[in-house]
Amino acid sequence: MREVLRARACFGALACLAVLAGCTGLFRSDAKPEQTYVLRAAAAPAAAAGPQTATASAVPAPALGSLQVAHPLTAPGLEGPHIILVQADHRMNFYLGSRWSGPVPDVVEALTVDTLRSGGEWQSVEDSGSPFPADYLLQISVRRFEADYTAGGGAPTVEVVLDCTLGGRAGLIASFVAQGSAAAAGDHMSQVVAAFGSASDSALESLATQTAAAARAAQARGSMSR
Repeated sequence: MREVLRARACFGALACLAVLAGCTGLFRSDAKPEQTYVLRAAAAPAAAAGPQTATASAVPAPALGSLQVAHPLTAPGLEGPHIILVQADHRMNFYLGSRWSGPVPDVVEALTVDTLRSGGEWQSVEDSGSPFPADYLLQISVRRFEADYTAGGGAPTVEVVLDCTLGGRAGLIASFVAQGSAAAAGDHMSQVVAAFGSASDSALESLATQTAAAARAAQARGSMSR
């Protein structure tokens, strides 16, 4: 009798293992792995080749000092790594199976630092983690960083809107908005990401120009007041 019970117990254990092995197939997913996309700052335009004129001999403008980019703030819903889309009736969503290489604030900070460094206007440009004091501080709030489908049609328009505040040792210098817009060539993810790249480039070019202009204006006011 004991032998029969042992045989039944062994058989039951083997049956359970077989069922568990079969069940592992139920948890297998045929879904495509999540795709991670990265944005790179546009390269600074190279100086035009050719003979220089005698006017000013292409003397470069003096560097503006040091600038630190604070960690960007974001509008609600934009703080994560999702690639956000906006639909009709104020609906916010994100693309399944696709994400940025990091949270949107990290992405925007890296793009901003790279853009400002490549422009050559500043003695140094540091990110938010730098321990060194800077002459200027740039705070960015990401108002829009999204693919907008509200106009209808199959392809979105990417909108990037950055609210910027520049401060110096004496306090607030200027507030301005830098924005860019780009229509995607289609609704494929690669086309949408390419539009994000174009819109970001436009917004960051505007940011770099306005930041430098505000700092130069502040320097001019300071020199006139002496």
